[in-house]
Amino acid sequence: MKFKNILIANRSEIAIRVIRSAHEYGYNTIAIASPHDKTALYAREARECFQLSGNSPKESYLDIEQVLRIASKTKTEAIHPGYGFLSENAAFSEACTKSGIKFIGPTPESIDLLGDKTKARKLAAKLGIATPGGTTEALKDAAEAIAVGEELGYPILLKAAAGGGGKGMRVVESSSQVPEALNRAMSEALGAFGDDRVYIEKYISAPRHIEFQILADSHGNIVHLGERECSIQRRNQKLVEESPSVAITQATRNEMGEAAIDLIREARYEGAGTVEFLVDQNGRYYFLEVNTRLQVEHPVTEFVTGLDLVREQFRIAEGEKLGIRQKDVHARGHSIEVRIQAEDVWNEFMPSLGRITHVRHPGGAFVRNDSALYPGLVVSGYYDSLLAKLVVWDLDRSKAIKRMKRATEEMKIAGVSTTIPFARFVMENRLFQSGEISTKFIETEFTAEISRDLCDQNGNENAEAFLSVQSLLDERAKAMVFVS
Repeated sequence: MKFKNILIANRSEIAIRVIRSAHEYGYNTIAIASPHDKTALYAREARECFQLSGNSPKESYLDIEQVLRIASKTKTEAIHPGYGFLSENAAFSEACTKSGIKFIGPTPESIDLLGDKTKARKLAAKLGIATPGGTTEALKDAAEAIAVGEELGYPILLKAAAGGGGKGMRVVESSSQVPEALNRAMSEALGAFGDDRVYIEKYISAPRHIEFQILADSHGNIVHLGERECSIQRRNQKLVEESPSVAITQATRNEMGEAAIDLIREARYEGAGTVEFLVDQNGRYYFLEVNTRLQVEHPVTEFVTGLDLVREQFRIAEGEKLGIRQKDVHARGHSIEVRIQAEDVWNEFMPSLGRITHVRHPGGAFVRNDSALYPGLVVSGYYDSLLAKLVVWDLDRSKAIKRMKRATEEMKIAGVSTTIPFARFVMENRLFQSGEISTKFIETEFTAEISRDLCDQNGNENAEAFLSVQSLLDERAKAMVFVS
């Protein structure tokens, strides 16, 4: 079935990214926007845009009834949820189906099975896929959490059962920390996903975070598109991603990929998804979770495989068979993505709020900048701090690192603090360059002293400095002699 009208139930850069592929595919695009987002770029890029009431996520993008009312009004045939918000919400997928709208993603049953982290852990154990120790049911209260922590041994990790993206996660070092950490994790999970269930996972010290991109159609065909390394994180949320991983041998890649496919097949999954693993210092891997949606870091897979994953999502949703077999999947070259967040890197990556006054986007061969930035954009505390995804590709990893370093030097944002200086630091870091990284990278490498030095040397642009540089460039241009 070929769709005509699709609604993008999301905002910011991911909405723009979906809209672009949708226009290439021939769809009429419908955006939704909270009052805060009414002037956002994605609202202007879509063919139509309708306003939601309320600025908070719960009052706007998480309001299923409100979203479906707009879908009905616009004769929407399919909804793309992006990532975050309702993208892993089984109730939303089911509500779409009951309204006669195709949810561009898995069935409610698959989301319920794999999107729920506790159920996914049970399924992995059933298939013989190793998992870290922990619970397979949501915690009832702090007393139960303390008892489980004592049994497993601290540290432990509290995780949102319905979540992803580092939301609703807390590392707990002792039983005395459990009550407050549990309350915070539950509150954050409720705000981000509308579901406050939390479970426990045994905390593995200094692992690598490796994930496999999956595509599955409704005819039973499944492929994995190789792995992404996502080990550089702050507050359990990724900042730098790359493909392929330097730590994975071809034999391990094949084994992990097959485990990922087995899990997806058992769940009768349809669409794009990601199976995530932790790899310890001895090279043993453990199933972590499944993200039943498109990932923020999907562009690195697109660069090394040459596939448009959003277009593949459209094809699958329309009932087509996969156009690629496993033997046809070959990664070419190396790709790196850095997330540009509105955060103060020398103040523990705290959110930076304000108005964007100036922007200079990077360019050049094999440089991709998925961004919703424009001068005048107000960065508020309502939503995630992601401003842009800067992605590069080259023939090998060392060349890709050099290209990313150049791109981050070229990119300028004035008005708020951003993680651009941190991205430069990573590209110049000896351990990153050698591939010797783990989820402890920031904790061990990015010290307060280093970040203060970075502030002095590589700080984000303020408006005055930005205009000064622009003025210098203008003066140079006037002084040039042009030869015809």
